[in-house]
Amino acid sequence: MPEKSSSRGSGAKKGAPKYQNKFAYTHNRGSKTTKKILAAPVDGLCKRCTDQVMWRKQYRKYKPLTTPKKCVACEQKKVTKAYHVLCDGCANEKGVCAKCMEAEEIVEGHNPKTSQQRVKEQQELEQKLANMRERQRRSYLRKLRRGDIVAADVPDVCNSDDDFEYTDSEEEEEDDDEEDSDEE
Repeated sequence: MPEKSSSRGSGAKKGAPKYQNKFAYTHNRGSKTTKKILAAPVDGLCKRCTDQVMWRKQYRKYKPLTTPKKCVACEQKKVTKAYHVLCDGCANEKGVCAKCMEAEEIVEGHNPKTSQQRVKEQQELEQKLANMRERQRRSYLRKLRRGDIVAADVPDVCNSDDDFEYTDSEEEEEDDDEEDSDEE
């Protein structure tokens, strides 16, 4: 029986897809499940496996574990993270990736923020917004709610009309008029 391949009958490879995506995938902002998935930590994995799990999270393909799985090394139900086959203890002991079990460099990071960090960021955001004018505050809150910006993008003190310098001297105006006449 012939094996299936991605080429046509003549052996020529297929071209590019006929239709490309017009816009990127966006999460349902109000979904509790999406928030839970995005908050799940991604640690104890090599670079390749970390990228795979992050891709699953980004495109809502990630499925969290509901009950602990059995570790393939110690045979105990200690695996609590989705897509891992080794528990954290066995993976650290052997020095391997908890998903593919290969002895590659383990990527640190991609951990969600702790509740203390979230509270601290929320307090900083409230302090920044308290220093703004009402119009600016509402504008930034609307952008945050829509997801156009993140809390780190909100400036400390919004400088709008306060720092704008008005020139009242006639000498500067005359200089500007002379430059305009030279250009003509």
